[in-house]
Amino acid sequence: MKLKKLSLRTRIFLAMILLVLLASVLISAVAIYQYKEQSEDYHKERLERKEENIQTHLKRVLNGRQNTWEVKTENIPLIFKEEIYNVADIHKLQINLYNLEGDLLITSKAGLQDNNVAKCLTAEVMNALTQNIEFNNASEIAQHRYVDKHKENGETFQSSYTYITDNRSKAIAILNIPYLEKDDFLSKELQEFLQRLGFAFMLVLLTAVGIAFLLSKYITKSLKTISDKINTTRLEKRNERIDVDDTSEEISTLVNSYNSMIDELEESAVQLAKSEREQAWREMAKQVAHEIKNPLTPMRLTVQNFQRKFNPEDENIHQKLDEYSKTLIQQIDTMSSIASAFSNFAKMPAQQNETLNVVKIVKLALDIFNEDYIIFSTDSDEIIAKFDRTQLIRVVTNLVKNAIQAIPEDKTPKIVIHVSQNNGDVLITVADNGLGVAEENKHKVFEPKFTTKTSGMGLGLAMVKNIVDTYKGSVSFVSEKNKGTTFKVTFPKE
Repeated sequence: MKLKKLSLRTRIFLAMILLVLLASVLISAVAIYQYKEQSEDYHKERLERKEENIQTHLKRVLNGRQNTWEVKTENIPLIFKEEIYNVADIHKLQINLYNLEGDLLITSKAGLQDNNVAKCLTAEVMNALTQNIEFNNASEIAQHRYVDKHKENGETFQSSYTYITDNRSKAIAILNIPYLEKDDFLSKELQEFLQRLGFAFMLVLLTAVGIAFLLSKYITKSLKTISDKINTTRLEKRNERIDVDDTSEEISTLVNSYNSMIDELEESAVQLAKSEREQAWREMAKQVAHEIKNPLTPMRLTVQNFQRKFNPEDENIHQKLDEYSKTLIQQIDTMSSIASAFSNFAKMPAQQNETLNVVKIVKLALDIFNEDYIIFSTDSDEIIAKFDRTQLIRVVTNLVKNAIQAIPEDKTPKIVIHVSQNNGDVLITVADNGLGVAEENKHKVFEPKFTTKTSGMGLGLAMVKNIVDTYKGSVSFVSEKNKGTTFKVTFPKE
C-alpha cells in the first residue's frame, strides 16, 4: 500500500507510533553501546588497579625484613617461592614473573607444566614492552607497559606486562598478569536494564497509541467536517457554511476559503439559474412562435382566398364556405394541440404515489391504439407499484407513439411492449423495428425540441424522461440502424 493513498489520520497515527518505536530502538542501541564502553573502561581500570596493587605488594615482599635474599633477577624464584601464591590468592589473579630476557622465572600456577603459561615471552611482547611508555597518573613517572588483548573460545583476555624494579629503580623482572574479562554481572545488569526499558517502552507505546488516536482524530475532525460539506456541495441547491470552533490557523484559513467559495457559488448559481430561465423562456418563445406560425400561414391564405373569390350569388357558396370553415377549424385544432403540448411539458408531474397494478395500467394505455402489430407481454399479471396513473399512461403512450412514427411506411410494423420486475424495480420496454437512431443523434434524444420527424415538436421523449426522473427512475435505449430501437424505463416499486 502506498503511503500517499493512506488517509491523513492514518498517516499521523503511524508517524507517532513509528516515532516512539524509533526512539525506543535508538535508546536501546545507545544503552548497549554505553554498556560496551563502560565494560571496556571497567576492565581496563580494574586491570590497572590490580596491577598497581600487585606491584606494591611484590615490592613490599622484596624490601621486607623477612626477605634474606639479595634483590636481583636470579633470586626472584627464591624470594617469591611461597609468597607468590599468597599474593595471587589475595588479589585473585594469576601472577607470572619473567627475567629481562623473557624466560619464565616463577608462576602462581600449580605446576610449571601448565600449558596456559608461556615459558618464554614472544619477541613481539618484548619489543612492545621496551618501546611503549605510559605515564602513571599518580606519580607522573614514565613506565614501560604493554597490554595484549585477544579472544579465545568467545572469551576476551587481557595480559599486562610491566617491569619490577628494585630500590634504585633498576628493572629486575617482568611482571605478567593474565586477566579474563568476566561480564556476567554486567550482562545481568544490562539484561535487567533492557527489561525495565522494554516495560517502560511498552507503557509509552500504549500511551502513544492512545494519544496518537485521539490527536489524529482531533486533527482530522475538522478536515472530515470540511470533506463532508464539500461532498454535499451542489450547484443546484443552497449549501450550508462550515462553522468549526477551536481549530488551528491552517484549518480556519481553509474553512474561511470554503465559506467564501460557498458565497460566490451561491451568487453564481443565482445568476446562472436566472440566465438559464431567461434562455429557456427565449427558446420556448421561439419554439411556440415557430409552431404557431405553421398553422397561421394556411389560415391566412384561406381567408385571403375566401375574400377574393367570395360571391354571394354563387350557387356553390355554401359548399365553399363549409370547406373554408373546415380548413380554419383544422388549423385552430392544430394550434390548440400545440398549446396543450407545451402546457403539459411545462407542468411538472405531481407525485400522487397511487398504489396501482402497472400491468393493468399499461394495457389500458395501449387500448387507444387498437393496432394488431402492437404486442403486449408480461412476466406476471400483477405488478404492484406506487406511481401516478395519468403520468404512467402518458409515459407509455409517448413511447408507443414514438415507436409508431419511427417505422417507415414501406415496412411491416412491429412494436413489442413488455412489463416485468427485478429486485424491487419495475421494468417497461418498448421495442420497434423502425429505422433506429443515428449515432450522431443518440445524445440528443431526450432533449426538448429535438425531432427527426417532419411533424411534431420533439417534446414526447423529453416529457417521458421528466416524469421518470421525478419518480427516481431512469430511461435508456439501445438502437441499431434499420433494425429498430428498444426503450427501457425503470423505476422503483416503492
